[in-house]
Amino acid sequence: CIALRTIVWKNGIFDVQVGAGIVADSVPATEYEETMDKARAMLKAVEIAEKGF
Repeated sequence: CIALRTIVWKNGIFDVQVGAGIVADSVPATEYEETMDKARAMLKAVEIAEKGF
């Protein structure tokens, strides 16, 4: 099992980490965009959580 999306909250600071599952036919630009989409979604979740829903 590999964690491709994680959020760690420590001392009032959120650390967001995302990754990609690279395979033989992966297209680097597409993998990059998918990774950025994951990061944006995670950051939006943090933003919503900080507002208290």
